[in-house]
Amino acid sequence: MGLFALGLAGAVSAAPTARDGWNGPRLADGTPCTAAQKTLRTEPLKIGTARGQWRFVVEMADTDATREAGLMCRPHLAPEAGMLFDFKTPQDVSFWMKNTIIPLDMLFIARDGRVVSIARNAIPENETPIPSGGRITGVLELRGGRAAEIGAAPGDRVTQRIFQR
Repeated sequence: MGLFALGLAGAVSAAPTARDGWNGPRLADGTPCTAAQKTLRTEPLKIGTARGQWRFVVEMADTDATREAGLMCRPHLAPEAGMLFDFKTPQDVSFWMKNTIIPLDMLFIARDGRVVSIARNAIPENETPIPSGGRITGVLELRGGRAAEIGAAPGDRVTQRIFQR
């Protein structure tokens, strides 16, 4: 089972440095979380729930580096925004919230676009692994509480190009 972070999967230095005196979380390259994180390429995504069709614009985390950084250090996430982690092939994964400073909902999505499981309001900075609950191809991160607002549930369908392979 892989372990991927909603922030950073690798080691993070929180020790102050003589160079900048920062003692908080850092990006993988050592940049303090106070710096703006680069926005990734965006694509459209739809979620069909019992309450209707919901449209989002999601950043695509589809490389090891972008999946590793995720939404780490982001101070907010708009209601119609998110990040979609593309794992290319079905696999069991676990995420954690290290260096993620806002609560997030995680929708674990099978190759066919079916929601397998949902982790709701994951706790910022928590390093407890959050398992996918089955073999998935994608993980959609939304602002904490958003999955409940739209009525998302296991079995719902996500429409996005990565689930049409």
